[in-house]
Amino acid sequence: MMTDSGNLPYDEAQKLIEEADSITILSHLNPDPDAIGTALGIYNILKESKRKRVEVVNASNELPRYLDFLAGFEKIKTKMEYGKSLIIACDCANLERLGFDLKGRQILNIDHHRSNEGYGTLNVVLPEYASSSQVAFELFKKHYAISAKSAECLYAALLSDTRYFTTSSVTARVFEVAREMVEIGVDPARVAYHFTQRRSLASFRILQRALKSLKLYSDARIAVLYVTKEDIAATGATVPDMDGIVDYARSLATVEVAVFLMELKEGIRVSFRSKGIDVNVIAADFGGGGHKVAAGVTFKAGNLQEIIDTIVLKIQETGLKNGKEKT
Repeated sequence: MMTDSGNLPYDEAQKLIEEADSITILSHLNPDPDAIGTALGIYNILKESKRKRVEVVNASNELPRYLDFLAGFEKIKTKMEYGKSLIIACDCANLERLGFDLKGRQILNIDHHRSNEGYGTLNVVLPEYASSSQVAFELFKKHYAISAKSAECLYAALLSDTRYFTTSSVTARVFEVAREMVEIGVDPARVAYHFTQRRSLASFRILQRALKSLKLYSDARIAVLYVTKEDIAATGATVPDMDGIVDYARSLATVEVAVFLMELKEGIRVSFRSKGIDVNVIAADFGGGGHKVAAGVTFKAGNLQEIIDTIVLKIQETGLKNGKEKT
């Protein structure tokens, strides 16, 4: 069940938080900047309120290192310590992707994915918002003070999920939220520096290998890139180093749908991007999800080329037959 953006449950969220003895803030496995930035933004807001025991946790061993400038980044743990805490889930469409057994826990679910399964005690899910951090900012600012360092975390998440304010999710309200964050004390140049000037050498090496794999289908309307386990081992790349590779394929003039596959130990992770075609529907057919123009899924097992062939066929059948949509 989605939240009405004109009627956010400010009081209900505050009640859950204030009645909890302790709070655990979680984000999804292999977190992107929206997941980390939203989690850290909320973590700082609640720590600064000095009313609760708060921990911030992610089950992944590898986090995007360029986000280490965000306040509280060094506090992110891989295991939960609070046994009966309220869970605040950030940017995660389903319980499985949080990576923990949360049976019996109260959950405040903060997200903007249309594929969100509504697993929370309270679900604050707004697909029309540009990022989960925008949802968190709007939800918390009524009852909690938001400092410059909290706002910086949320702004970084917003900047990332809008691809530097270039996606179709960007509205006048998004710019208004960004303005509010800057007025609180965010330095846009500082955040932009960390996003654009701190790439690792491994990220260049794995990008080179991915670009070599580029193959076009359906009169160059579909582009597929991939990296193998051997590529990852040879370059020393981590999952965060591969963030954004799929966008290189989408940037080709003729391409309507881009697909990037990573062959990881836990399975083959697939990212979909489009210029308007609903890739959330395509990802959902394989058990994944996301947004209309950005979605993903992980295949727990299977041959890389066979998965590519299956995905391309599905896109041809369900994505391209209706023609290109406008963003």
